[in-house]
Amino acid sequence: MIALLIAFVGFAQKQQLTEKQMLRGDKTNITTQLPQVMGWIDDSHFLIYKKEHPDSSTKLFSYDCKTGKLSAPPADKKAAPSNITVSVRNNDLFLNEPGKPAKQITNNTDPEINPTLSPDNNYVAFTRKNDLYTIELASGKENRVTKDGSDLILNGYASWVYFEEILGRPSRYKSFWWSPDSKSICFMRMDDSKVPMFPIVGETGQHGYTEYTRYPKAGDPNPSVRIGITDANGSKITWADFNEQDDQYFGLPYWAPDSKNVWIQWMNRGQDKLKIYAVDLNNGSKKELYSEEQKTWIDLDDMGSRITFMPGNKGFLLQSDKDGWEQYYFHNMDGTLRNKITSGNNWSTQVRYIDTMKNILYFTSRQQNSTRTDLYRVDLDGKNQMRLTFGEYTHNADLSPNGSYFITRYSNSLTPDKLALVNNKGKLMAELGDSKGADFDTYEIAKTEVLRIISEDGLYQLPIRITWPIHFDTAKKYPVMINIYGGPNAGTVRDGWQYNGQTQWWAKEGLIQVAIDHRASGHFGKNGVNYMHRNLGKWEVKDWVTIVKWLREHGADSTRVGISGFSYGGYMTCMALTAGAGYFTHGLAGGSVTDWKLYDSHYTERFMDTPAENPDGYAAGSVMTYADKLKGLLRIYHGTMDDNVHMQNSLQLIKKLQDSKKHFEFMVYPGGRHGWGGNQQSHSTNENNQFIYKNLLQKEIPDAMVR
Repeated sequence: MIALLIAFVGFAQKQQLTEKQMLRGDKTNITTQLPQVMGWIDDSHFLIYKKEHPDSSTKLFSYDCKTGKLSAPPADKKAAPSNITVSVRNNDLFLNEPGKPAKQITNNTDPEINPTLSPDNNYVAFTRKNDLYTIELASGKENRVTKDGSDLILNGYASWVYFEEILGRPSRYKSFWWSPDSKSICFMRMDDSKVPMFPIVGETGQHGYTEYTRYPKAGDPNPSVRIGITDANGSKITWADFNEQDDQYFGLPYWAPDSKNVWIQWMNRGQDKLKIYAVDLNNGSKKELYSEEQKTWIDLDDMGSRITFMPGNKGFLLQSDKDGWEQYYFHNMDGTLRNKITSGNNWSTQVRYIDTMKNILYFTSRQQNSTRTDLYRVDLDGKNQMRLTFGEYTHNADLSPNGSYFITRYSNSLTPDKLALVNNKGKLMAELGDSKGADFDTYEIAKTEVLRIISEDGLYQLPIRITWPIHFDTAKKYPVMINIYGGPNAGTVRDGWQYNGQTQWWAKEGLIQVAIDHRASGHFGKNGVNYMHRNLGKWEVKDWVTIVKWLREHGADSTRVGISGFSYGGYMTCMALTAGAGYFTHGLAGGSVTDWKLYDSHYTERFMDTPAENPDGYAAGSVMTYADKLKGLLRIYHGTMDDNVHMQNSLQLIKKLQDSKKHFEFMVYPGGRHGWGGNQQSHSTNENNQFIYKNLLQKEIPDAMVR
């Protein structure tokens, strides 16, 4: 009895989080900043900002991994490396060198785009009016490499579908790459002549305006692409031996470390065949180094992570999921396979360091638990693979230069971030910091946990991340808000510390908050992701209904199950309230794809093939097919100038819902792209919060929640 009373008193004395702490970002004494690691000095010393004693001020120290002692950081006896940059001001290029005033190096009325210094800092390459140029910085000589740039011919500047889906948004449309020795540039020449034009209407001004984008929808012609190689002065272009009229894709190129050739990723239109060719710089001839074919599809690498070269041309490591999980394979430079290196259920793998003296690969993977990341080591011959990180945590590891130690920032859903030093045998050497604040245990913080729900067919343990309401009562029923994305290999459930004040606010208000993933979200390898081949939308709804059934048995009010998502998440929100009607009751669908015939060729066909090849799959994956089944309340919102998921998607769904005489809500954001900022973002947030209060919490939104 005494023990129970003490426990009750301790519970009763827990502090409530304040409005400032929940809605204004104040984390004082709840969590604190970890010591800041500033980088490795050598293989056994690193720089760290921390307090030498609890009551002392924060200082920069050198930490000795062998002894654990702190000392003054060493004086830097080496000259600081030259930090030369090129920037764009008023559409012209300026050279910025330390200690010197900025030097203007172009003077042209047309804008220069994506200036990129050569590795030796002697040249800068850029595009202007869709032609490729270089400038020799010492002489200021400008070289025009290509001369046929136009609205349809793009040299070194990517067509929309390559920017969005193949080279990636971080490319900023750049499609040229310097060789390591600074003597050559590989670039793509894209011809948009056959790509259909899509109009996007702007509302500003008296008469408005129309913006046209060459956008290939599923089944449409793609841009024709040639691969060119030129020298730094642009005196000669060598074209790689590919037929530009073939229906094909080219991925991010890899320059060989010795710069003697460039490796090109080639893929067929069906995206189930991948080849890697070495292209000769002098004559453009190609030699096949690698070939892979899968029954579903192969992802085209846009991060440069498929190939990792060994120093000294001693081979390369290739990443592939052809056996159902991501593994590394050791190849000779001529492409011949030496051996498979890694084993197990690896996913989200990344090379972190290769010890060429001891022939050891260090890599990160979500192998042991798909919601967590760990660091592993394995011999390059595939032997002695072992996990180096510890406990039931997600780890973010930073290895020392020669791999003798690593610093890990680790946490899970219940444990705030900690910092530790570990050696390359997996031995914990020292705890370096804990972000748990002094008053953390005195506050009532909503419980967040990662759980697994067995799929309806019993094949998968589906992960969910759930934050329970404060003072959760198993005898009561609570409204639910599910936040999703839902695309193939795009899971969002991770077991790491994610303290968020607004999450705590919703928990105080009595809302069950859930993130959910399905069997094809990446937790179950490529074998799991393959379920989505030719039938986007099916397994997401099926698995999520299973999870909702579980939630109903664990405190969820079946009449108040909300779901929210943007882009693919908007698509799945629409599918949830139509194809999944009866389980999901309220939805917030932003920037939604509503029919895959309306989305771009490369992304859509990777999973669905073309509409002509898979008409039944396109029909089954379209929200339009289920529009007359809508139950509950769906809020649709979209930016009017979305150049990624065109507002056409939402408008066609709206017409279908109107024809079916269904009630729904709709909000537009004039000028909004695939997302928006400023006052429109505040408005969007407020509207969504009001939707949750009115329909799920069933009360007025408080003034504190209005931005």
